[in-house]
Amino acid sequence: MKRRTLLAAALTTPALGRLARAAAVPVDLLLVLAVDVSRSIVESDARLQRDGYRNAFLDPEVQAAIRGGPVGAIGVAYVEWAAFDRQQLLIPWTRIGSRDDARAWGDALAAQPWSSITWTSLSGALRFSADVLAGSPFEGTRRVVDVSGDGVNNNGPPAERYRDALVGSGVVINGLPIINDRPRWGPPNGAELVPYYRESVAGGEGHFVIVAEGFDTFAAAIKRKLIQEIA
Repeated sequence: MKRRTLLAAALTTPALGRLARAAAVPVDLLLVLAVDVSRSIVESDARLQRDGYRNAFLDPEVQAAIRGGPVGAIGVAYVEWAAFDRQQLLIPWTRIGSRDDARAWGDALAAQPWSSITWTSLSGALRFSADVLAGSPFEGTRRVVDVSGDGVNNNGPPAERYRDALVGSGVVINGLPIINDRPRWGPPNGAELVPYYRESVAGGEGHFVIVAEGFDTFAAAIKRKLIQEIA
């Protein structure tokens, strides 16, 4: 009886947490891709975003960056977001360490139905991404949230609140603002978008902002961004 009591005492919640972390599959990077699907983005442009990620992960340079890490694999979660209370973990955490892994991930993304929701909440996207990171089944030496979108925060609390919380926990947030000259409604997003991403969204050690000069150039921006993040 005494032995069983000692064993139960040893397996306290902190001890179980350490065991879980020790058993987690290692990766070089935990990467949340948080992608805007608000109503300003038409379906053809949303497809360009998805295709940009699918093709980028198959690119030889991106594949070389993935294999070049100590582990040779990264963990990726794909999130689509719009209003403060509207986010979806479209593709859950996936370990990508080879071209076959990347192809399977891309096929799963292509098979997902598409929908758009009103409002643009970068604060909601960051809050949700923090929860996604906390639920990762992988153990990564670096944690990055990559946010792409074509508008500033217009729903929910200020984005800085969640940006600062994530950065304070050691997460890096990189930005990919998309210059949208053909929004579903309203004028083009104009000159405010890029400064907003730099000042209110991106943050953390080594963070960066890469601008996509329209959805047609999104794929090239994605490739540059992924190589920089992974390497």
